[in-house]
Amino acid sequence: MAEKKPPASAPNSDEKPATVAAETGEKAVKEKKAAVEDKPFNEFIEQDYLPALQVALAKQGVNDLEVALVKQKLPVAGLGVDDCWQVVGKFQKGQRQFYVYFPKQDIKGPRVFSYAENGTRTTTIEPFLMDERKITLDLLVFGLVQRLNAQKWLKLN
Repeated sequence: MAEKKPPASAPNSDEKPATVAAETGEKAVKEKKAAVEDKPFNEFIEQDYLPALQVALAKQGVNDLEVALVKQKLPVAGLGVDDCWQVVGKFQKGQRQFYVYFPKQDIKGPRVFSYAENGTRTTTIEPFLMDERKITLDLLVFGLVQRLNAQKWLKLN
């Protein structure tokens, strides 16, 4: 008599078939992929944010963007921080410059923005995306593109 073989897709003894999990009310647990925003600050900025900014601004016609993460003194005193991490961007042969400040070396902490044009000193420092509950890579990029567009620095205008 021929022996019956189990189907090739039979589950291991440790695994529960989906129907059993559904019948017992257990929820299937999916392994959650770590968000890029959970990376260490410097790693996130250098590996994800700066390249994403370059791509987004290139789509807006900025072809000579120089962007870097630097730690330097703030252009104004009285914020309670002498120096902090800053994303510094320059384009149009350095005539247009923008700065995104991270006083606490944390993308989820306070963020501040300023800009300078034609070799002038930095403008008023203003809050950057302060009302947002969840800060994501896409939001940081979108916020900066919108802010530069508000200055009429991009081709959107």
